Amino acid sequence: MKNLLESIGNRSRWPARLDVTQSLTGLALGLFMWVHLILVSSILLGKDAMFYVTGFFELKFLHGWQHGYPVLVSIIGIIVFAIFIVHAGIALRKFPISWKQHRIYRHQMAMMKHSDTNLWYWQAVTGFIMFFLASVHLYIMISQPDSIGPYGSANRFVTGNFWPLYLILLISVELHGTIGMYRLAVKWGPFDGKDPRKTRKRLKRIKTTLTTAFLIIGIITFAVYVKIGLEQRDNPEERYTPTGQTSAVHQGGDVG
Repeated sequence: MKNLLESIGNRSRWPARLDVTQSLTGLALGLFMWVHLILVSSILLGKDAMFYVTGFFELKFLHGWQHGYPVLVSIIGIIVFAIFIVHAGIALRKFPISWKQHRIYRHQMAMMKHSDTNLWYWQAVTGFIMFFLASVHLYIMISQPDSIGPYGSANRFVTGNFWPLYLILLISVELHGTIGMYRLAVKWGPFDGKDPRKTRKRLKRIKTTLTTAFLIIGIITFAVYVKIGLEQRDNPEERYTPTGQTSAVHQGGDVG
């Protein structure tokens, strides 16, 4: 009997452990995606800026920016992919698993009209989209790290016809990420203070501001890559050579 009770007690801890793991992996991925957007948007400062930012992750500065170690980008991609799979796998246990459950949840949403409940639904929808599209993107980054650069990345948008995937992924990631960060802050309460309800309203305003800002930056960045891709579509194999370098430089790594 004692062993049985101990066994039940041990099993009952797993939901809490999974919740903590989901929160930690979600936090890691959310922070990564914000940093990733900032790095990718370096193209807004010019092609040279994007070249040197991406080359930094290949340690190209050790070789006069002539060549680097693309495998480092693949390693980063594999680590991110592993965290992504763990996070998605744990999150799936909370998804409606049938149309009937989905219909019940939608009915409850309409009845309750609770904003946080609605946010969870949209986080679930964007998470489902990301499970497929982000997997494709990460696989490309892992398998073709040496193709990341001002021209190579832009060519994927246009010549590779990846622009629909990247546009949907951009919107899904930014919505999912900011909603997730907001829900983490509410769930674990690190900023509650003396008035949690007031804090929640402030956090929601911050979430909306971040979502809007990241979407604006992301869409402008998206447009710049498309523009470069259209300019380069007749020379899809050309590698970018930064200003001041006359030798053919192999374009270098980024985190995605």
